[in-house]
Amino acid sequence: QVQLVESEGGSVQAGGSLRLSCAASGYYYTAKCMGWFRQSPGKEREGVASIYTGPSTPYYSDSVKGRFTISQNNAKNALYLQMNSLKPEDTGVYYCAAGVYCSGANPHQDLALFRYWGQGTQVTVSS
Repeated sequence: QVQLVESEGGSVQAGGSLRLSCAASGYYYTAKCMGWFRQSPGKEREGVASIYTGPSTPYYSDSVKGRFTISQNNAKNALYLQMNSLKPEDTGVYYCAAGVYCSGANPHQDLALFRYWGQGTQVTVSS
């Protein structure tokens, strides 16, 4: 089991920035990839960014590329999402997740790869 706890989100105006963190515990060493996902009202949960544990190229959805940065600190069992130039359409509940059987590029495009999920944290961007 891997337990994931996201930091508190927040409310910002468009153009602002927020940084989310995710603390992992339990059998974190079994995780092969980590990802950030979000769910906006009335929409399905979607992948935002992902990264393999250990040295890895980050992957991003087109909607956040150039604005968001995913990073990790394996010594602290932590995952981060730096969000800049936020837009109202970035509003939603953000989840971090860990996958054990990830493979290939852009693992965040397949939610089924991610077995462990945090409880989610609300991010609200006002115009």
